[in-house]
Amino acid sequence: MSQSIGPRIRKLWKLAASKPGGKWLFSKLLGKMVPYTGSIHALVEILEPGYCRIRLIEHRRIRNHLRSVHAIALCNLGEMVTGLALMNSLPNATRGILTELSINYTKKARGKLTADCHCEVPKDNSEQSCLLVGEIRDQKGDLVSEVRAHWLIGPEKSHG
Repeated sequence: MSQSIGPRIRKLWKLAASKPGGKWLFSKLLGKMVPYTGSIHALVEILEPGYCRIRLIEHRRIRNHLRSVHAIALCNLGEMVTGLALMNSLPNATRGILTELSINYTKKARGKLTADCHCEVPKDNSEQSCLLVGEIRDQKGDLVSEVRAHWLIGPEKSHG
């Protein structure tokens, strides 16, 4: 059985997303698989090969002293949206790891935020670097942050 995350994410999303409360359940289970990701309590709204959209509603635990969403919470959201867009798109027996992450903050983030990421679907599991860009927008549609994530993908390592 493959231990790569792509097939596990696809299976879990397929089982949960169409059910009442399924997207919430998927997001909670993802937070259990990746505890730091779960710390911001974001909701995965759309997950398709090559695309992910996540909603984050500002709450006290992710605020800074300026009464806006903390910079690192936004960074976490950017990693999450780029990672899910890519990991959900990976062929079987493929692994991925984040190797570089940068973020530009363009506006204070407040209220309901939406993170989107489109990416090319890898054709195979050969070792390659993928640059993904995630955009985080506020309720008005204004860009609050842009995340650039470099992911290294390649064949799954054997564990024997």
